[in-house]
Amino acid sequence: MNETRRVLIAADKFKGSLTAVQVAERVTAGLRRVVPGLDVEALPVADGGDGTVDAAVAAGFERREVRVTGPLGDEVTAAFALRGDTAVVEMAEASGLQRLPAGVFAPLTASTYGSGEVLRAALDAGARTIVFGVGGSATTDGGAGMLSALGARFLDADGEPVPPGGGGLAALARTDLSGLDPRLSSVELVLASDVDNPLTGPKGAPAVYGPQKGASLDDVDTLDAALAHFATVLETEVGPRAAEYAAAPGAGAAGGIGYGALLLGARFRAGIEVMLDVLGFAPALARASLVITGEGSLDEQTLHGKAPAGVAAAARSAGKPVVAVCGRLALEPAALERAGISRAYPLTSVEPDVARCIAEAGPILERVAASIAETHLT
Repeated sequence: MNETRRVLIAADKFKGSLTAVQVAERVTAGLRRVVPGLDVEALPVADGGDGTVDAAVAAGFERREVRVTGPLGDEVTAAFALRGDTAVVEMAEASGLQRLPAGVFAPLTASTYGSGEVLRAALDAGARTIVFGVGGSATTDGGAGMLSALGARFLDADGEPVPPGGGGLAALARTDLSGLDPRLSSVELVLASDVDNPLTGPKGAPAVYGPQKGASLDDVDTLDAALAHFATVLETEVGPRAAEYAAAPGAGAAGGIGYGALLLGARFRAGIEVMLDVLGFAPALARASLVITGEGSLDEQTLHGKAPAGVAAAARSAGKPVVAVCGRLALEPAALERAGISRAYPLTSVEPDVARCIAEAGPILERVAASIAETHLT
């Protein structure tokens, strides 16, 4: 009889099908179908993108809601998470693609202003450490909107504010950061992201991620030039740091909001590493004898800073075995092994019909979890 008797479920969402919390619930139910009363600890995880606030709330943070400006200028309700003087802010809550109407994109005009308003709300709530998870953005404005909400001014040649969005930065003539919220200087701001792109250029925010936000080839060129101009004009006020930050890893995260965060003094860290610290993963890992991680698609991207890779790396360092669940598996066993995952269990292993896997992800995931229990726990 295998002695593995405490399971830690540390999985991300199955995007479009199940939240990370629902993944944990379904896996737990499937495991206990085979091993009734099994000791299971659920710690839903996220890598800084959408779902980050939900993961923090599931770990015991308090959910706070605030009315802020959406990416198109309309009012939306955004949440952040708070525990003591630590806040978890997710830029997608205010400025994410999910805030756009179905089929509507605004690559040149979408603004991160609302993300700045959420940061301000976290400061108002007494946060002294802010984990700023970025990803899933509808925006490519270099964080200019966010900085504006925090007190910065970006003016055209007539002294008027430039229009919102990355496209508006082409008209930028002068920046004024003197009005930035003074509380920012005494707060630890951590930029949590799973991407390390620079602001501009062939690997920059517009070129790599602009098309996902509806940007045409011409729009990409316009945005790249506008963001480069943004950094150049900022040099007048902040000196060489403006160019250094533009080239730094993470500057291009979430349409360049990473750049704005770096200007505020943020420290860039891999999103999953930050979140594992914040969520209390190390003590949960110490209690576990088997770890189950996963996400909707296990593929090459998973290996580059996504949540399952971070969970597996930490578990391997602690000598704990790891298996993964997923909707779709696009990695060879050798690649999984290198990542620290001994075996992956896709939904398609019990239901070959992909459409049914998406539509009935919950019940099928329970069946997958039952097969994990039969293999690893009996």
